[in-house]
Amino acid sequence: MRKSILLLIIFTISLFTACAKPKAASSGATSSAAQPVQEPARLDPEVEKLNRVLMSMTDRCKEAIPNGDPNEFLADLKKVLEVEKAFPKDDISLYYLIDKKHTVSAEYEPTHLRKLVQNDDYIINKTTLSLREDADDALHEMARAAKKDGVTLDVSSTYRSYETQERTFNYWVSVDGLEEAERESARPGTSQHQLGAAVDFGNIEDSYALTDGCKWLNAHANEYGWSLSFPQGYEDITGYRWECWHFRYIGVEACKFQNKWFGGIQQFMFEFIDAWKKMD
Repeated sequence: MRKSILLLIIFTISLFTACAKPKAASSGATSSAAQPVQEPARLDPEVEKLNRVLMSMTDRCKEAIPNGDPNEFLADLKKVLEVEKAFPKDDISLYYLIDKKHTVSAEYEPTHLRKLVQNDDYIINKTTLSLREDADDALHEMARAAKKDGVTLDVSSTYRSYETQERTFNYWVSVDGLEEAERESARPGTSQHQLGAAVDFGNIEDSYALTDGCKWLNAHANEYGWSLSFPQGYEDITGYRWECWHFRYIGVEACKFQNKWFGGIQQFMFEFIDAWKKMD
């Protein structure tokens, strides 16, 4: 059975407490003075905070976290949060948790949007596409690497405004009904596309999984900071069915962190980071 880092922390707490038990007085002692009780050893505050955050996570998230050293986990987390400090200060973070419970306003628009144009690195399937500048820079880098491997990435959907997402969601409700639409389309204000850092590649169909482009992305996207948002078998976690074509730019360090500690599941990592920031 695989143990999680959470179990290691609980074990560490127990060990520290056990090691801090007061010593019994020797049989030859004659003094009647009260013996001082040794204070229990305390864990590092960061480890204590890690324990509290992990205890607040879902069972499935806890199960995804592998056996490991809490201090190593915290060191990796520190790297991720250090990278975040370099993100544009006039926009929300690339680590922003957005899902069915965490939203952005109808007025939100990324500060630094760049209109996409046809170029030598990747194909655009529409003339109305745009991305955050940092996401587009990373997309160009990734696309150039794919081309070296004989694969050309085609970009089909990127930033969507609140109003565009509202029209998109309402369309799928009219086609499939509300229950099915909820599985395949985000309500306005809850879409990663509104962040300007998500890309739908290819034909936006399950069949994209069989293409060289999707296979290349699955093998290499993380190396360039792109993460699959809605993996197969995690609809109960993400709220959406599998979308093999939907990748979000989160940065290389965050991709390393999610793969090492969260089973490669973006949602688990962002829920953790969000809880970490909010924990006193």
